[in-house]
Parts: sequence; C-alpha cells; structure tokens
Amino acid sequence: MTAVESRPGTETSRPRRGGWRRLVGPLLSVVLVVAVFFWFLPQFTSISAVWTSVRAMTWTEVAVLVLAALWNLATYQFLMVATTPGLTLRQATVSTETSTAVSNTVVGGAAIALGLTYAMNSSWGFSRSRTSVSLLVSGLWNNFAKLGLPVLALVLLAFSAPPTTGRLIAGLLGVGTLATAVVLLGMLLRSEAAAVRIGNGAARVASALRRLVGRGPVTGWDLATTKFRRRTVLLLRARWHWITLTTLVSHLSLFLVLLLSLRFVGVGADQVSFAEALAVFAFARLLTAVPFTPGGLGVIELALITGLAAAGGSRPLVAAAVLIFRALTFVLPIPIGLATYVFWRRNRSWRREPNSAPRTDLVPENA
Repeated sequence: MTAVESRPGTETSRPRRGGWRRLVGPLLSVVLVVAVFFWFLPQFTSISAVWTSVRAMTWTEVAVLVLAALWNLATYQFLMVATTPGLTLRQATVSTETSTAVSNTVVGGAAIALGLTYAMNSSWGFSRSRTSVSLLVSGLWNNFAKLGLPVLALVLLAFSAPPTTGRLIAGLLGVGTLATAVVLLGMLLRSEAAAVRIGNGAARVASALRRLVGRGPVTGWDLATTKFRRRTVLLLRARWHWITLTTLVSHLSLFLVLLLSLRFVGVGADQVSFAEALAVFAFARLLTAVPFTPGGLGVIELALITGLAAAGGSRPLVAAAVLIFRALTFVLPIPIGLATYVFWRRNRSWRREPNSAPRTDLVPENA
C-alpha cells in the first residue's frame, strides 16, 4: 500500500525533518529501556535476588524451564512452514531464529529482520511474492492471537471471580475488534469486489486521519487489497486451520514459559491464578503490536511486573520470575540466532536459482 501526497514547496525541508524523525524513535527507546532497568526494576528486586531465586530451584525445575524455552523457540518455525508452501522445517528454523535475534538486538530491528527474511528466502529460491504472502498472513494471524488472548483471559476471569466494569468493557472491546477483523478478512477473501470496497474504505479512513496532521490522502489501497486476496486466497482456504493452530501453539508456548517461571520461583496460584497470569500476559503482548523498543525490551518487563504484582504476587518474586522469563525468551534467542545466521552465510547446499523453489498447488502461477 502506498501513500501519495502533494505538498509543494516543502522538498528542501523534508530531509532535515526526516532525519530528526529517525533519531527521535531510537532516542525514546533508549530512554525507556534505561528508565525501566535503572529506576523501575531496582524498586522491585536486584540481580542478586534473581540469582538467589534461580539457585533455589531444583535441577528438575531448571531442566523443565529450559525445555519449555527451547520448545517455545521451536514453535516459531511451525507458522512459517504453514504459510510458506515448499519451505522446509530446517530452513524455517534458520530464518525465524536469525530474524528473532536481529529484532531483539537492534533498534528498528523489525525492518532489518524483514529484509533479512527476504534475503534468506530468496537465496533458497523463493520469490519475493511468496515471502510477502507468508509474512502478511503470519503477521495477520499473530495480531488475531494478540487480540483474542485477552478476550479468552477475561472469559476465564469471569468464571473465577465476579466480573468488574473494567473487565467487561475491555472484554467487549476485544470481542468487537477481533470480530470486526475476522469479518473484514472473510469479506476480503469472498470476492475481488469486496476486496476493492475494503481497500477504498480503509483508504478513506486513513486519509481522514492524515488530514488531521496536515498530510495528503493515500492511494492505491484498493489495488493492494485485491493483490493480497489473489496471493493468499488459495493458501488460506487450504491451510487456515493449520495456520490458526500453529499461531495459538506459539503464543501459548510463550505463556507457558512465564507461568512456569512464576510457579518455580514461588508465586503460587493463591497469589496469581492461571487466568490472572494469562490476562496480564495477554495485555502485555498487545503492547508489542507497536515496536517501541527492540523485542519489547523494557515495555514487557514493566507491564508484566506491574500487572502480576497488582494481581497479588509478591513483588520481588514476580520481578525475579519475569526476568527469568525474559532471559529465556528474549536473551536466549540471540546467540542461537547468531549461530543460524553464520550457518546461512556459510551453507551453500540449500542455495537455489531465483524463483526455483518447489511449487505446490497453493502457489499462484504468477507468484
């Protein structure tokens, strides 16, 4: 989708403003991370206290945590295989682990990881079109999961405790947003005419929002939605259930690491129940929809510790559990991703000529 605007007479000032805008985001990210780790976290715990909590675990608990973390990393590639017909599990492993490591370590790493995914898939013979379909569909389903998990958590809370007004409002908003997204996707896939209407409607909304900040209208969204439909309709009709299953497994596997971390450091169900932990996790995951910092660094810790402590967890133990969780899900993928990147650079046996990857019935002729 492209945005086109006409603002005569501003050409000479655009580069300067663009330069400042590029600096503001990374600077705010650094300020946020520093504030969280050097001001917020010391009010809850210390590194020595976290290490004490780790040493208090049994070897069995440590082994279970590590296995859960490795399983969580393994689930990343299941979705990639489901959305990229012809991609092998080993290739998906190299691609997802490398891109995850980049996203977790570099400011603006999501964009770099995106380019790296295209480069890897291209080296294995996959066209940009096939990679785009995979990234679009997996991103869409991940956002569905981020919208759906809070709804699930609130339903569970409603059965375990009297619902509050805030929970009911949040639940209704979540249900409404998720239902709207699913209905729009169904309409988009139903016919090309519906895709055009959705694209034009979204463009009108986007243009109205851009006018509020003095920017011009967007164009070409009807073409973008019809192009998306043509590329994805075969895949989604055949594999929507597998894509949905692998997405849920990935998100719930990540939650499992957090839940085990809480239980193993001593935060019992009498302090933070399963439903409460899921609710805090789900709403913290919603914050990652906007990439404030690499891998949500600082943002996730702040949201999880605040939410779990408010639910009744011991502040030092909650902080220790969250830091252990982040070490296993944020730090651990970095060295693994570095190793997979080196493997990709040196391994030549998987290389193919451009657009020569195996084709299936789920790949359109022009993809």
